[in-house]
Amino acid sequence: MKDYIIDIEAEKSEILKRYRTLLRACKSTLKKGDKKMIRMAFDMAVESHKDMRRKSGEPYIYHPIAVAQIAAEEIGLGTTSIVCALLHDVVEDTDISLEDIEQEFGKKVAKIIDGLTKISGVFDANSSIQAENFRKMLLTLADDVRVILIKLADRLHNMRTMNFMPRDKQLKICSETVYLYAPLAHRLGLYAIKSELEDLSMKYMEPETYKFIATKLNEKKAEREHFVKEFVGPINKILAELDLNASVVGRPKSIHSIWNKMKKKGIPFEEVYDLFAIRIILDSLPENEKSDSWKAYSIVTDLYRPNPDRLRDWISSPKANGYESLHTTVMGPKGQWVEVQIRTQRMNEIAEKGFAAHWKYKESSSDSGLDQWVSKVREMLSNPEANALDFLDDFKMNLFSDEIFIFTPKGDLIQLPVEATALDFAFEIHSDVGAKCIGAKVNHKLVPLSYKLQNGDQVEVITSGKQAPKEDWLNFVVTAKAKAKIKSSLKEERRKIAEDGKEILERKLKSLKITYNTDNILKLSYYFKLGSTQDVFYNVAKGIIDLKDLKEFAASEKVVEQKPVQEIETDQIQKLIKQVKTKDSDILLIGEDLQKIDYTLSNCCNPIPGDDVFGFVTVSDGIKIHRTNCPNATKLMSSFGYRIVKAKWTSQKQVAFLTGLRILGIDEVGLINNLTQVISNDFKVNMRSITVDTDQGIFDGTIMIYVNDTTHLDNLIKKLKEVKGISDVTRFDSEIETSMVKK
Repeated sequence: MKDYIIDIEAEKSEILKRYRTLLRACKSTLKKGDKKMIRMAFDMAVESHKDMRRKSGEPYIYHPIAVAQIAAEEIGLGTTSIVCALLHDVVEDTDISLEDIEQEFGKKVAKIIDGLTKISGVFDANSSIQAENFRKMLLTLADDVRVILIKLADRLHNMRTMNFMPRDKQLKICSETVYLYAPLAHRLGLYAIKSELEDLSMKYMEPETYKFIATKLNEKKAEREHFVKEFVGPINKILAELDLNASVVGRPKSIHSIWNKMKKKGIPFEEVYDLFAIRIILDSLPENEKSDSWKAYSIVTDLYRPNPDRLRDWISSPKANGYESLHTTVMGPKGQWVEVQIRTQRMNEIAEKGFAAHWKYKESSSDSGLDQWVSKVREMLSNPEANALDFLDDFKMNLFSDEIFIFTPKGDLIQLPVEATALDFAFEIHSDVGAKCIGAKVNHKLVPLSYKLQNGDQVEVITSGKQAPKEDWLNFVVTAKAKAKIKSSLKEERRKIAEDGKEILERKLKSLKITYNTDNILKLSYYFKLGSTQDVFYNVAKGIIDLKDLKEFAASEKVVEQKPVQEIETDQIQKLIKQVKTKDSDILLIGEDLQKIDYTLSNCCNPIPGDDVFGFVTVSDGIKIHRTNCPNATKLMSSFGYRIVKAKWTSQKQVAFLTGLRILGIDEVGLINNLTQVISNDFKVNMRSITVDTDQGIFDGTIMIYVNDTTHLDNLIKKLKEVKGISDVTRFDSEIETSMVKK
């Protein structure tokens, strides 16, 4: 950090200025005595954080004030939340305890702040501190959703002010954001926050692509504004004639959603037509909302031809997060598709402010999808045996953006995530129905348990008293509820078998004159490389560990150090980081002090010199190097942040690395010859394999080649694109993807 002179007086007046801005933001929700309570929280926060500064050098208190401002202004939360936002870091970072908070502000505030305070302490090796913290925060969601909303405000401010953080910390925080917090914001209906979190994550994770799209959007801004004006003019005219009060605005799509579309469809920026959406916001009375929305839809489709496959009616059946709107895509005046969203002011507030607005309008809302979702999370958290990482994965699955609507035989409507199966439906009805399910009838036709349901299916579940949950069920269920219940049943079954194994082991150890005690059982689990003592009992019961194995254990003089497991794992990480290679390998520098260390390149993304990379400490394979945009990177960083180490390419001799290229074009005579000419002769690059598929004149090929670094690869791609007939050349992550590419 640079040395600079701190002007205490100027900072004091800036803090007061920010506090006044915060008070103005929550003016509409203030009741008698609220201002005094906010002032008390502000004074406590200022006093607690007085000697602390952020990475940027600013006083730390700027952060809690900003979080409170986001909670009030952008999420629409009230006084209790503002007090909690101002105090959200005091228990974690200062001497103030939860008891002090409870004494000053009451139980409710103390409970929310406890939910926002990270857990400290020792965890076992199979766990993850990040997952445990996330789970703790969600536990409070069962009682008070404000914990999550304040946490989202906290995360948003950290993301907005992350430019002073070191690169590896930025990547960890972004991965966690994109893996958990953005989907959570989406699930709670906070679309503006979700989009901003995704855009900011992309800004740090894929800076070049982000800059490229942002520049392109800026270049086309004037052209876009002119088009929107031309498009909405006739709509405004007819709305006014029919006395429908409405505002019609054009809204650009987020950079992240444009990038997603480019990746999904494999198209360049120029071919993404729906760079913006037109939004019609109606000022309607509650009883006229539906009819007014359809009137507006009729006006739009009379003026512009709609795409019949692109009508989405979330007014008749709102999304699970409370989102209501009519979406249609129409052909604009210049031959390009335009998305039009039609909603009322109430619907718009719910779409922008999510859960907070949903509470405000709760009485008028007929069906509360959000309440159902919160009770589902509550149910998942009630499973005491669930490992935090399993829970995290299951919960992540429950943050689906799309739902399907399924009917029961009596005509009741049940919402399930896309890809849900007949077995998911059975568990959704009741846990016991799921556990005993042997099949189902979908639209009166018999189907297996793994049958994927379609929107609008009517499902009848068939059960049998002899049925019990099976291991392979976990391969096709997608809802967290079904997964948790199946795992719980299987664990119970395993526990019963382990009980028998315990008795068998006790007898066998007695015959070998080994004392049956906790100490020796722990040594056994280390010796057989098993995760827990229950696994030892289970393996004994199943005959996987027999008397011969136990004799070998008795004979072996291997002493297992009994350190806490977290300590062992930390030691393993440190050892790996200290193993310096003796060979002349100066390709990668790893760790905080960037040493030359033994590593392997990951197969899932095939990194090459020049790629932005990081190291991941695995349990059995040492350090593996991944690209920061690897398909698995976000999950690794968000679940196992403490195992991530820095990695950086340095100068090296000409070493070849395997990578894959996908080539698309028009099939012409001599095309393959021209391609191989460029690869082998012009660039002196070795090819490992080439797969070509031609279909009705379209050429689709994949080539696995050896290159030196990203510059070498970029030049090769550029040259290949110049070959006559070739329309696109892209790098793909791994050989595994070639099969996916062909599908």
